[in-house]
Amino acid sequence: MTQSVSSPSSTNTPEARRAFTLHERVWQQNRYVYPVVSRRAKGVSIGINLVPSKVCNFNCIYCCVDRQGTGGGTVGGVELPVLRKELAEMLQLVRSGEIYKFDPFDKIPDSLRCVNDIAFSGDGEPTSCPNFPEACHLAVELAQQDSIKVVVITNATLFQQPKVKAVLSWLNNKNAEVWAKLDVGSDAYYHLINRSGVSFKRVMGNILWYSQMRPVVIQSLFMNVFGRPPVAEEINAYVARLANILAAKGKIKLVQIYTVARRTREAFATPLSEAELQSIADRVRAGIPGLPVEVYP
Repeated sequence: MTQSVSSPSSTNTPEARRAFTLHERVWQQNRYVYPVVSRRAKGVSIGINLVPSKVCNFNCIYCCVDRQGTGGGTVGGVELPVLRKELAEMLQLVRSGEIYKFDPFDKIPDSLRCVNDIAFSGDGEPTSCPNFPEACHLAVELAQQDSIKVVVITNATLFQQPKVKAVLSWLNNKNAEVWAKLDVGSDAYYHLINRSGVSFKRVMGNILWYSQMRPVVIQSLFMNVFGRPPVAEEINAYVARLANILAAKGKIKLVQIYTVARRTREAFATPLSEAELQSIADRVRAGIPGLPVEVYP
């Protein structure tokens, strides 16, 4: 049976549902660090936004980031002393419990009142930041004090770059995970959904490289496009991609299947029902018995 994030009594309240939809990358006067209630982290996640310029090499139809006026642009670096100060202060805020005095954290159930990770996510691809390696070292250093894992949420487009490959290899020996995006099974659907100039072949090659070194978490968002869910052939192709990773000696720790929770870049990208998500998960399990799958409706 497909796993869910937690018991319905803890996540299906109006307060919890509202908290899951609030993923603004801002917190008071901070430039880089922000807290959110995360379905997939199963609690509070401390986000690090290394791309406040909102430049991204993906242009996903379901993206909730407003990129108007950002153009193509280039990704600048972050000020590491500022990042260190903000992250240390945020960790103290959650360590003391003070975070639960602020909206929406004051309204979430006790089962979600835990900090499960520090996540590189934000308004663009985190590995594109020039000082992404230094930011990773900083995050791991501060996370160790509270035994919190570090998560890199990524579209896997830049793993071939030497500095990115080096720091991901370094993270292999730390309390860290890579959550790699894989929303599709075919090249045509990739161009429809993710709309990137980076080839799907490169993305798949990068995911395979990492998975051969350490188990990867696959994050897959499925949705209606113009009112229609992915066709059976597309889901079959998606399952085949996962199977190919395993056949090539890659390791998958978990497959996360979820859907739209916030306002999307394109109005024609709309959420699937929980039953539809469960159906996709069941097809993954049937195609690859024993592969861990979780659904986040």
